[in-house]
Amino acid sequence: MSFSMGIKTVTAAALSAAMLFATAACGTSDASDSSASGSGSSDSSSKIESFDVSGIQKDEEIAKLLPESVTKDGVLTVGTDTSYAPAEFLAEDGKTPVGYDVDLTKALGKVFGLKTENVTSTFDSIIPSVGSKYDLGISSFTITPERAQAVDFVSYYKAGSTWVVKKGNPEKFDSSNLCGLKIAVQTGTTQEEEVTAADKKCPADKKIDILSNKLQTDVTTNVVTGKAVAFYADSPVAGYAISQTGDQLESYGEDVGVAKQGVAIKKGDTATAEAVQKAIQKLMDDGTYTKLLDHWGVKSGAIDKAEINPTDAEG
Repeated sequence: MSFSMGIKTVTAAALSAAMLFATAACGTSDASDSSASGSGSSDSSSKIESFDVSGIQKDEEIAKLLPESVTKDGVLTVGTDTSYAPAEFLAEDGKTPVGYDVDLTKALGKVFGLKTENVTSTFDSIIPSVGSKYDLGISSFTITPERAQAVDFVSYYKAGSTWVVKKGNPEKFDSSNLCGLKIAVQTGTTQEEEVTAADKKCPADKKIDILSNKLQTDVTTNVVTGKAVAFYADSPVAGYAISQTGDQLESYGEDVGVAKQGVAIKKGDTATAEAVQKAIQKLMDDGTYTKLLDHWGVKSGAIDKAEINPTDAEG
C-alpha cells in the first residue's frame, strides 16, 4: 500500500457504510484452491468472480528454486490486509479473501505447484512477520527505501495516491493546505507518512487531526460519515471505494506519486526472491498477468518487468 486493501454491498444507512467494506460480495475460484487455501469458493450464487487460475501449469524449473523452508508444508502462506478492495478484501462470507492480489497469490501458487493461503492480517503487522509467520507479504506494498531495509521486494504493479472527499466537496477541501483538517489514512501506509510530514509544517494551533485506522474500511467510513474531510489512499483502492459507496464520494485532484508495489520477501532470501521474480515474469510474458488485472479493472497499473529490489521504484 502506498499502501494498500473490501468488495462491498451498498446500503442506505450510514451505519451500514461501516460494514460496506467488511461484508464483500462472494468471489469464486477453482476448486483446488477453495478449501484449505482460504483463497476463494465456488458458490454459484457469487456476485463477484475471481480470476480463473485453473489453467496455469506448474513450472518445474521455477518451482525448484524455492527453498525447503517455503515448500516443506506444500502451502504458500501469504500475509494480506483484507480491507483494501479491489486488491485484497473479504467476500460475503466475511472470511474468504478475494481481489487481484489474492488472485496473483493463487497464480503464483499454481506456478510453484503449491496450495495457497492468504492470512488476514493488519497492514502494519505483515512485513515484520515475513519469513517467520508468512512466506510472503502481498498487500499492495509500495516499495520504499524504509521498507526495503526490512524486506526484499519483487515489483509487480504500480499505483499513485488519490484524495477522496464527499460528493461535491462540501467542506471545500484543498490538498495544498491540510492544516487544521481531519484527514483519514490507513495505519502504516505511505499516505500516513505523507500526511504526518505535512502536519510537521503546520502551526501549533492548526495541526492536522490525523485519523489513522488499521483497516481501510474504517478509513473510508470516516469520510462517508463526516468524521474526516478526506481520506488518502492508493488510486485503485480510492476508485473502488468511490464506486462502492452509493455515489457518496468522489476523487479530488489528480493522482500523485505513482510508484511500484512489490511482493515482500524475507530480507536476504535470494532463492525465494528469484523464484517469485521468475514466476511473476512468466505470468507477465504469457499474458496471464494482464488478463488477471483486466478482470478486476485495474490494468492501468500494469508493468512489464518484475524486478528484485528495483532502483526505479518510484515513477
